[in-house]
Amino acid sequence: MSGSSQIRTRGGDRGQTSLGSGERVSKLEPRIAAGGMIDELNCSLGTSLAFGVSQQTSGILQQLQNFLFDVGADVSIPLPESGAEDALSFRVSQQQIAVLEQFIADCCDEQPPMTEFILPGGSIAAALLHQARGVCRRAELAVLRAHRECPLNPQVPIAMNCLSDLLFVLARRENNNGLDDVPWRRERGIAPQSD
Repeated sequence: MSGSSQIRTRGGDRGQTSLGSGERVSKLEPRIAAGGMIDELNCSLGTSLAFGVSQQTSGILQQLQNFLFDVGADVSIPLPESGAEDALSFRVSQQQIAVLEQFIADCCDEQPPMTEFILPGGSIAAALLHQARGVCRRAELAVLRAHRECPLNPQVPIAMNCLSDLLFVLARRENNNGLDDVPWRRERGIAPQSD
């Protein structure tokens, strides 16, 4: 990123923007849409941090915000021609996914097993993390659409799926490790009024 403070370049006024390779494409291009969803997810994590989460969760969210820049960069850089994938240095790696999986395992070790469905809610921190999880699921779908049309680093869809699982267990952590989760009760839902 250059030292310039100019934000308004007018370069996208006609509905085009640049991929990481410099190629100009429509803002409706699937990789651009996926990158926008990843950015929205990062904003959601920033909101969770701003409203206050536990110190343990805060440290993970800060790592995830930086990691999402790697994810976004991989989405915006086209793969080379078939057979040359090994020559490309990907940002998102199997080792990073293993770290995400370890975060999930550590949280699960602290929490009682789930015996029922839970509603997104409880504490403010948990509710915001559930909201971020919902954004993450939409971002994952956008990544899958982009990957179908323009093959991406194959670790990126895996990372997005893993991230939504991690946000779920982090939300439970912020609900007293699941003890303050809000259980789903079918009988409490909307029911037809009797005459």
